[in-house]
Amino acid sequence: QVQLVESGGGLVQAGGSLRLSCAASGRTFSNYAMGWFRQAPGKEREFVAHISKSGGNTYYADFVKGRFTISRDNAKNTVYLQMNSLKPEDTAVYYCAARTPFTTVYAYWGQGTQVTISS
Repeated sequence: QVQLVESGGGLVQAGGSLRLSCAASGRTFSNYAMGWFRQAPGKEREFVAHISKSGGNTYYADFVKGRFTISRDNAKNTVYLQMNSLKPEDTAVYYCAARTPFTTVYAYWGQGTQVTISS
């Protein structure tokens, strides 16, 4: 089992920045690729960003490219999501997730952190 706890959400104005953190515990963090997802009210959960186990490879949804950056610190068992140039449409609950090794399944999820962007 991997336990994940997100933090760093809040209310900011459009154009502002936030950095989300996701602290992992329970298993060897560096064995897990990690992802960030989000879910806005009335919408389905959607993929935001992914980072490989070593941090050497990252992938982003088109709507965040150039604005968000995913990173990880395996020594601190933490993955981050730096969010810049925030827009009201970025308002959502943001979740981090750990992908089961050797699969494409994100099996472990945090409880989420609310991000609200005011216009």
